[in-house]
Amino acid sequence: MAVDDECKLKFLELKAKRNYRFIIFKIESQQVVIEKLGSPEETYEEFAASLPADECRYAVFDYDFITSDNCQKSKIFFIAWSPDTSRVRSKMVYASSKDRFKRELDGIQVELQATDPSEMSFDIIKSRAL
Repeated sequence: MAVDDECKLKFLELKAKRNYRFIIFKIESQQVVIEKLGSPEETYEEFAASLPADECRYAVFDYDFITSDNCQKSKIFFIAWSPDTSRVRSKMVYASSKDRFKRELDGIQVELQATDPSEMSFDIIKSRAL
């Protein structure tokens, strides 16, 4: 599975420059490409709503939070979105190429596997960030 250079470039911009809140990736013609870039102002709810209900995707989300000792922090989540309603072949392709793709994105801090929206709720994001 090839990874478009634009994927790595935009991920570096998210990580270093904070140009984006999230990036949604999809596999198209045996290559991982960018489907959507979320602006820094977009919320987690807008990110979650951008994921298709019946198709697999990879996504990264930059979560900002304040620790109990009042420090501003951020964690980059990698989310493997594989809804139960997606096609079996699609789930297999995404599952088999996930680790290779994730290695291309240096700086992932937390990984989530989600098959329905409840598995990647904002409460889960908050609890996994600490």
